Amino acid sequence: MSKIAIGCDHGGLELKNYLIEKLNKNGFETIDCGTYSTESCHYPKFAFAVGNEVVKKEAKYGIIICRTGEGVSIAANKVKGIRCGIGYNEKVSRLMKEHNNANMIAFGADYITPEDAFKNTLAFINAKFLGGRHQIRVDMITEYEKQ
Repeated sequence: MSKIAIGCDHGGLELKNYLIEKLNKNGFETIDCGTYSTESCHYPKFAFAVGNEVVKKEAKYGIIICRTGEGVSIAANKVKGIRCGIGYNEKVSRLMKEHNNANMIAFGADYITPEDAFKNTLAFINAKFLGGRHQIRVDMITEYEKQ
């Protein structure tokens, strides 16, 4: 099974802990990149940490969580080599891999149930990149990152 890095800010702690438990019970190995409390903290630190685990190939995929998913997604996408989208439903979670070859998924803990976040995570992980015309677009992003 795939190794998955996961992190959150204070607003995503409960969902992060739920996903770690569910992923581990389903045979995935997780790397917990924090945070570990509900004390206010800065979400970019955790988005960068998860992104770096993926870029270094310590983890195949990354999951990052804050209250909306927006901030952590923006921060994760600043890590060269990361393509992260918000998994707000099962179809989008699958398509971000099929069309964009995403390697991270973000969640807004205030806007998704834990059960749906897990379902969407599995849709993301199990999807396959389709290549073809989508590869051209991913290559364009990769080239732009080199500037």
